[in-house]
Amino acid sequence: EVQLVESGGGLVQPGGSLTLSCTASGFNLSGVCVGWFRQGLSVGNEREGVAVIDSVGRRNMADSAKGRFIISYDNAKNTLYLQMSNLKQEDTAVYYCGADALSGRYCSTGRRIMDYWGEGTLVTISS
Repeated sequence: EVQLVESGGGLVQPGGSLTLSCTASGFNLSGVCVGWFRQGLSVGNEREGVAVIDSVGRRNMADSAKGRFIISYDNAKNTLYLQMSNLKQEDTAVYYCGADALSGRYCSTGRRIMDYWGEGTLVTISS
């Protein structure tokens, strides 16, 4: 059974930092498009891409994440990370880990459909 399990969410003050983790089981995260997506808490907010890594390690970052977030993965742990710094209130959202089942698909933060999703972890930025 394929599973993606996120962790690391929480309450952080503006300007603070947080690192999210996504551990995969049942398949290998390397070699496919994987990434972080988020959905704001207001009704009508759509899920948006934050940062993705493609099958050869190229990264694509949303404009809102550039210069503040770093996406990486640890092959040995089969875990994807999102290091977030200088957090802002508008970063408040449920963050989801997503992954493709097969390599070779277009990998971009513009993606809205992935084969696998985690349950999400809530990040709240508030003073």
